[in-house]
Amino acid sequence: MGKLYDEITEEHIHFIEQQNMFFVGTAAEEGTVNISPKGMDSFRVISNRQIAWLNLTGSGNESSAHVQINPRMTIMFCAFEGAPLILRLYGQARVLHRNDDDWEPLVSLFPETAGTRQVFVLDIDQTQSSCGKAVPLYEFNEQRDALKKSSERRGQKGIEQYWLHANQKSLDGFPTRIKELTGLEDNPEDNLR
Repeated sequence: MGKLYDEITEEHIHFIEQQNMFFVGTAAEEGTVNISPKGMDSFRVISNRQIAWLNLTGSGNESSAHVQINPRMTIMFCAFEGAPLILRLYGQARVLHRNDDDWEPLVSLFPETAGTRQVFVLDIDQTQSSCGKAVPLYEFNEQRDALKKSSERRGQKGIEQYWLHANQKSLDGFPTRIKELTGLEDNPEDNLR
């Protein structure tokens, strides 16, 4: 049976620090529900009531579009090794871009990573732990480096052109506002590689 908490406990923090992957769930009032797996060194517990996660450039930008419409977000961790446990963090999120005032202090919590696109901050409403006894056991080998290599190959200008080409709308056509929130300008001569 699941247990509800009004904050992230010290036991939760210890569990989170051991995980190599988490899932982010967002949705607007209508349209597609998005669940996105995240890896790499991209999650930080700021306090018992707040977390931040680093969003890297990917094929979509659903979380950003959704949070700007409806700030609710769920983060889920599952134990794929060791004792079974599922931990969900529920709350209200905001998305930060490089032109936001609190960008620097938050992005500095993470290693400098090619393709950094946004930082999400989640203010925790409640957390829930549940058994996770049906989650399969997997052995962790290593983080994939394909996204990092792709971003390094593109370079910052190529990444920014990719944002303009592929990251301006959600699957449902909701705007991500990445162009205006980062101050980007179209440059058709840049190579999208």
